[in-house]
Amino acid sequence: MTATEGSVPARTMRRIAIASGTGTVIEYYDFFIFATAAALVFPKVFFPALGSAAGTVASFATLGVAFVARPLGSILFGHFGDRLGRKRTLVTTLLIMGLATALVGLMPTANQIGVAAPILVVVLRVLQGLALGGEWTGATLMAAESAPRSRRGFWSMFGSLGGSIGFVLASATFLLTGATMSEHAFASYGWRIPFLASFILVAVGLFVRLAVDETPVFKGEVARGGTSGAPFVEALKSQPREIVFASGVLVMVFAFYYLAVGYLINYGTHVLKLSRPTVLSIGILSGAVFGIAIVLGAAISDRVGRRRIILAGNAVALVWALVLFPILDNASAVTFAVGSCVTTFIAGFAYGPVGAFMPELFRTRYRYSATGFTYNVAGVLGGAVPPLVAAAITASFGGWAFGLFLAVLCLISLGCTLALRETRHAEMDQPAEKVALK
Repeated sequence: MTATEGSVPARTMRRIAIASGTGTVIEYYDFFIFATAAALVFPKVFFPALGSAAGTVASFATLGVAFVARPLGSILFGHFGDRLGRKRTLVTTLLIMGLATALVGLMPTANQIGVAAPILVVVLRVLQGLALGGEWTGATLMAAESAPRSRRGFWSMFGSLGGSIGFVLASATFLLTGATMSEHAFASYGWRIPFLASFILVAVGLFVRLAVDETPVFKGEVARGGTSGAPFVEALKSQPREIVFASGVLVMVFAFYYLAVGYLINYGTHVLKLSRPTVLSIGILSGAVFGIAIVLGAAISDRVGRRRIILAGNAVALVWALVLFPILDNASAVTFAVGSCVTTFIAGFAYGPVGAFMPELFRTRYRYSATGFTYNVAGVLGGAVPPLVAAAITASFGGWAFGLFLAVLCLISLGCTLALRETRHAEMDQPAEKVALK
């Protein structure tokens, strides 16, 4: 172990973990309330002229815009994260995400300002995507670059765990809001409350993040040789193979998770005809299951390796993709809960080690840029595309056909993970050639 790596006291590691997780709770809360609103109310609020089916497709297309913006955000904020530091960049992403989310809550409807409404929502969604493109990476690096090697998998998962908690909060907020007002009131103004509540959460997140220091690994890199002038370009030149294959590792995780937290909400309410409170309650349960699976996957990866856990998750996912929709089509609350929870458990178990696995692949000089880019490219392939095509595929060919589509995505993740080496014993500040061949 190097002098800089893993030298942070346990008490400080707990503070870093809280800062890492708190920030991602807030940012993913903001992100997920948009996903929930896209499934429940946006087709009527912003796309009423398109009708139910086309409005749903347009609504999820708006959701997908953020995924397209995320790789751009990873390059933008990765550049500053590698040049100025992890902490400063994280504060910036939090502020942008919070402001964009709150403005969605203030947005006039299409009936009030016409086509300008969906256009403005898309602009705000792009800002959300840009901010989130730099968020997970920075939060994860804060922990990964400070943690002892023997427990790096565990400490690095708190940024990912924040996403699970954020989704539970988002679903619970919509559930409580919808339960305390009529359908008309909820569609009229109730859906705005979760967006406006992000003002409070952002204030909490800023307080926590400003209290932590820069990572010792980054400070050591600056002291030894300064920072890279063009970190993303340097990453492409130095480790192109790792960037290509790492970009596919998380395709299954994104596909399964955003299927559960996005499209299945719409599928449960409109296709299976389950009540909205039932679907949102099951969503809260599946979000909790996702968090438990993240902790298990991360902790076990410190003992058996990151790659084995990710491979196991993808192998199980390949089978589950083919049976998921036949199970869901029984159209009961029980089978819907089983389908949602198993889907998020598989995704979470494979996701757990990634907070350590991705940073361990790349050098400190460009780690923020390279890790963020590969993570968010997977977000486009797995998080944006499946919800966008799901409605069309299931309507034309049935759920089994969409299951085949998901199985192909699982194969992509499986193959990309097989192409990469185990990283559990890597030092965080070792040269790139040692990272690649370890």
